[in-house]
Amino acid sequence: MEYLSTQEYRHIVRIVGNDIPGERKSLVGLTQIKGIGYNFATAILDSLKINSNSNIGNLTEDNVKAIEKLILDPIGANFPTWFLNRNKDFETGKNLHLLTSDIPFTLRNDIERERIMASWRAYRHLSGLKVRGQRTRTSGRKGGAVGVAKGGLAAVRKGDPGAPGAATTDAAADTTTEKKDAPTTEKKDAPTTEKKEAPVEKKK
Repeated sequence: MEYLSTQEYRHIVRIVGNDIPGERKSLVGLTQIKGIGYNFATAILDSLKINSNSNIGNLTEDNVKAIEKLILDPIGANFPTWFLNRNKDFETGKNLHLLTSDIPFTLRNDIERERIMASWRAYRHLSGLKVRGQRTRTSGRKGGAVGVAKGGLAAVRKGDPGAPGAATTDAAADTTTEKKDAPTTEKKDAPTTEKKEAPVEKKK
């Protein structure tokens, strides 16, 4: 129980260049380091026999140095390769575990290399679309128009040239103009036929 020794409580513990508040639990505090998740932090504390529920401010200097050594060289501590976040690095061919600012830096380099190669993955990255063959019709619909537009024909405003009601209104307008331009024919009076009175029979 070395972590509960007479070591003074520290309000800030610095591990791998990250300042971690001393009141945090050891497990939660290690996950604040970019590149270390819950499982990785649990494996580190279990291998060093450190209680994960203890405050990280109670750790001794030896504990902190042991944690840093294990984080920087997990393969030396017999961690499996599938536990690392960078297997078979493109440049070195080694299994690495990236931390903090190395993660976005390596990601940018990978995308830039794909862009120089003019690969399809680079085009998908640059367009902000999914890269690994996922569907884009229902998920990842931020940004440009992908898949089916919501609403279909309802997206076209009424009165636009492509709107459904535009063709009927144009046809109606054409018919009204034709009616106005057509020559008006004068109605001729029909010949009136005079009604002849029936002969009146004389009474005998």
